[in-house]
Amino acid sequence: MRCIGMVSLAFLGVVGVCLGQVAIESNLIMPQSRRAVYMPGSNGNLIEITAVNAEIDIFDQIATTTIVVSVKNNTNRIQESQMLLPVPEGAVIRGFSFEGPGGEITAKILPADKAKVIYNSIVSKMKDPALLEFAGYNLIKSSVFPIEPNKTQKVKIIYESLLESRTGRVDYILPRSESLEYNIPWNFKVKIRTSKGNIATAYSSGHNFELKRIKNNEVLLISKETTAKAPGAFRLSYLPEVTNNMQLKVSATIYCYPDTSVGGGYFMVLAGLPAKKVENIKREVTLVIDKSGSMNGQKIEQVKNAALQIISGLDEGEAFNIIAYQNTVEMLSKQPLIKNKETQQRAREFISNIKAIGGTNIYDAMTTALEQKPIGDNRLPVVLFLTDGLPTVGNTSEKEIRELVTKNNPYKRRVFTFGVGTDVNSPLLSGIADKSRARCDFVLPDENIEVKVADMFNSLSGPILTEPKVLVVDNKGNGANELVSDLLPGDLPDMYENDQLVLLGRYSDSDKDLNIIIEGDYQGKKTRTTFNFDRSKANTKNSFVPRLWASRQIGQLTDAIRQMGADASVTANDPKVKELIDEIVRLSIKFGIMTEYTSFLATEGNMPVMAMDGMGMGMSGMGMDSISKEATENYQRRALSTRSGGGGGGYGGKNSRNNSQYGSINQDKNIALQKGQTKLNYDNRYYDANMNRVSVSTVQQINDMAFYRNGNRWTDSSLAATEKKNDDKLKVDVTIEFGSDEYMELIETLTKMNRQGALALKGEILMKIGDKVILVKEAK
Repeated sequence: MRCIGMVSLAFLGVVGVCLGQVAIESNLIMPQSRRAVYMPGSNGNLIEITAVNAEIDIFDQIATTTIVVSVKNNTNRIQESQMLLPVPEGAVIRGFSFEGPGGEITAKILPADKAKVIYNSIVSKMKDPALLEFAGYNLIKSSVFPIEPNKTQKVKIIYESLLESRTGRVDYILPRSESLEYNIPWNFKVKIRTSKGNIATAYSSGHNFELKRIKNNEVLLISKETTAKAPGAFRLSYLPEVTNNMQLKVSATIYCYPDTSVGGGYFMVLAGLPAKKVENIKREVTLVIDKSGSMNGQKIEQVKNAALQIISGLDEGEAFNIIAYQNTVEMLSKQPLIKNKETQQRAREFISNIKAIGGTNIYDAMTTALEQKPIGDNRLPVVLFLTDGLPTVGNTSEKEIRELVTKNNPYKRRVFTFGVGTDVNSPLLSGIADKSRARCDFVLPDENIEVKVADMFNSLSGPILTEPKVLVVDNKGNGANELVSDLLPGDLPDMYENDQLVLLGRYSDSDKDLNIIIEGDYQGKKTRTTFNFDRSKANTKNSFVPRLWASRQIGQLTDAIRQMGADASVTANDPKVKELIDEIVRLSIKFGIMTEYTSFLATEGNMPVMAMDGMGMGMSGMGMDSISKEATENYQRRALSTRSGGGGGGYGGKNSRNNSQYGSINQDKNIALQKGQTKLNYDNRYYDANMNRVSVSTVQQINDMAFYRNGNRWTDSSLAATEKKNDDKLKVDVTIEFGSDEYMELIETLTKMNRQGALALKGEILMKIGDKVILVKEAK
């Protein structure tokens, strides 16, 4: 007996079929009574994919993709599998083979129109909409036999494709599901080479990589383990380097997403530095060490070791100073010192004499670090500021300490802050770093201070472009910044070796020809790069752009509320705070982005969505007044009131309380991640008050839409009634039965809009297309 199974590689569906002796080609169209459906994760799977390894070799614009699929047979019989793999247009098969004992194996590529027939057949016969995400793609259809009983067979697929080059970049895509139910681990390894010129940078909107530069024209990217189960298409772009022998040039490209509701749409600028080694800007590093009594023991010893390591790691010609503080402030030198054998010995002696005793005078220590006169010109002034406690001596005002970096920082020092332990004012340390183009980090009780400080210092190697700015001009060079808005980040960070810049914003509907200029300081001289702001290539396939913008905007607004908490008289009911909270809630609902303050919206039954009643479609869930009240209480209790350590309430509702020691630190880590977000966060993962990473499964971001689950229904976020009252009724214009002719027409319509993935959701789907409200019934 020969058992045949179909495995959809790009999605999660696994179908096992035991047909007896029938032709392979007929296995997808048998009567329903003769087939059995099994989903991954259940113990009864006949055939399942357990892992996928993808190696992609890109040479200029030619990509060779090698995919190795581990297919497991969970039965006591020999099985045959049929795999379906969506691929980009123009893909050509170069190989298809077993890794192991040979057998029968076939594969062919079906163009999009014929692939559609296969998709529709599976959807209609198996009542499973999963493959609809890939309508519009070509399809590799393969048959594999045998898969031995209770064994795992590895299948290798190799195909080539020609990559598209546009607006200064080369794009690669490997279609994969955006469904949160997708849990098969994928590992990616990508080699990029160019025949002419160098590679400036590489970017993926959904996956984190470790980038290794082999040569100036060759890079290797290896996906990190944390991203193995990340859903969504694997998208990768690389930027060829802009060459100019006269001055440093930044390579840049732009992605645009059209949206008339905000004027023109959203855009993302991606920029990278030259691959060729250039002369780095010298650094001037000031170490500011908390030696209060609470630092006694292992903490102070780790800090002292870190200080020695940093001084040793400075290059010739770079400068340093050391400040130690408790009740009072002590300095190694009144002015930074150039590194040499003599000054290194002075530093070692100063560090060895540091003893932990006394209180914490953060204000005077910060003032001393900022006001010291630099030595020489053209050095980047950096401060590494460590503390393990709250300000207890001198001026202890959070607001006045934070404002030092903007009002009393004559030499524009970048202040990188470290909170050691949990009894620190985390929004203060985050605010100091943010306002000075720097970063903040926290050393938790089970972490090593020396390692954390060394990692930060190593990331600051080779500053190349300082104080970068972005300007928008017309073709005559006249300023046109009024045609873009809400740029994030507002102040661009300095760029170090291997850094890339990701800038997001919105553009108007103006038809003016525009250019973007990226300028900054290099070795004391101004340098600028100009490239075309081409909105004609705006595409709804760039749906990651508005979602990344919205996530950053939510982080920015949350941080503004957090910093307002420095003034104890400010409450969440103040109009200026309430306005920010309402905007955060609006963006959260529209884009399906949950945070620790708004995650209550993801609880089934809370989101104000449309539900059936005897009179038609009525409102279900919390009213907007209740949502606003809940969000306001969360922001009051946590963002405004919790400044350090634990307490500050929980996430589940107004009666929830949390006494975690991390109740403040987790907030500022979440905010920093959102403000600097460059990758999609499909499952809305964030740190809770216990520093655990938690996620949301009842909100689905798919294509450029967001859906909320309530029972067996998914509701389009545009129908989550942010402006409707509980007694409002909603008329359903069209009800469509699963698998009907109208259903197939809807697939066509959504495919043209790049929204076909919405139909892959399991259950009823309520969505708005144009001005029509459509209810798609679940498969029976």
